[in-house]
Amino acid sequence: MSFTVETCVAQHIGDRAEQQDRVGLFTHPTRPEILLAILADGMGGHSGGAMAAEQVVIKGRQDLDVFAPRHETAEQLLGSVLADAHTVIRLTRFTSEQDPHSTAVVLLLQGDMVTWAHCGDSRLYHFRGPEIVARTEDHSLVGELQRQGRLDEHQARSHPQRNVLLSCLGSDREPRIEYGHARQLAEGNSFLLCSDGLWAYFSDDELAQTVHEHSARAAAETLIGRARERAAGGGDNISLAIVKLVPAPKRLFR
Repeated sequence: MSFTVETCVAQHIGDRAEQQDRVGLFTHPTRPEILLAILADGMGGHSGGAMAAEQVVIKGRQDLDVFAPRHETAEQLLGSVLADAHTVIRLTRFTSEQDPHSTAVVLLLQGDMVTWAHCGDSRLYHFRGPEIVARTEDHSLVGELQRQGRLDEHQARSHPQRNVLLSCLGSDREPRIEYGHARQLAEGNSFLLCSDGLWAYFSDDELAQTVHEHSARAAAETLIGRARERAAGGGDNISLAIVKLVPAPKRLFR
C-alpha cells in the first residue's frame, strides 16, 4: 500500500542559557524520495557544544548532497557523516580553547527502507502503530550498566552518573558507531529522533502512543509540553525529529 511521509522537527531551550542541540531534515537534491533526518546534542563549554552539534548537521547535509545511491550504501553515507563530523570537531579543538563534543543520531529514508546510525545517547525509536519495534542503545555508563543487568529502567533514570558518555564525536577515542535498519515499510510506521532532554521524561510506550495518536507536529508539541512540565524548572535542551509514514491521499478521477 502506498504512503506519504509526514515530518516535523522541533526544539526548546529548556532551562539552559544556550541551545546546544541541533536538528535538521533534508531531502536529496535530485531524489526527493530520499530523506535524511539528523540530530546532535553538543557538549563542551560556552558555545563549544553548539559548534560541535552544528558541524554534525552541516556534514549531514553536505554528504547527502553528493550521495549516489547506485554507488554508495546507506550505511556508507551515514558512517561518513559521523566520521567526517568527528574529524572536524576534533580539529576545532586546535583553534579554540573549548573542548567540543557531540552525540549524533541520523536516519536515511529511501522509499520503503530506513537505515540509521548513532553515537552517544541521543536516540532513535522505531514504532509500528502504538508499539515499539526498535530503539538505539545509549553509549553511556548507565546504558552499559543496564546491558549488564545491574540497573533497571527506573534506577537508570535517577542514577547520579546518567550523563556520563562512553562514546561521542570529538573525543580522543574513535567514536563507536552503531547501525540499524528497517525494510519493506508501510503506513503506520514512524520514527522519532530525540536528545536526552526529551526521552529522559518518558517511557517507550508513552512515546509510541503519543506519536501514533497525533500528527507529527501535534506529537512534537505534546511531547515538548509534557517534558517541560515534568522537568519542573530543571530541564535540558530539547530537540526532536518525527518521521511518520501515513496513508497517501486518495486521488479523485472524473
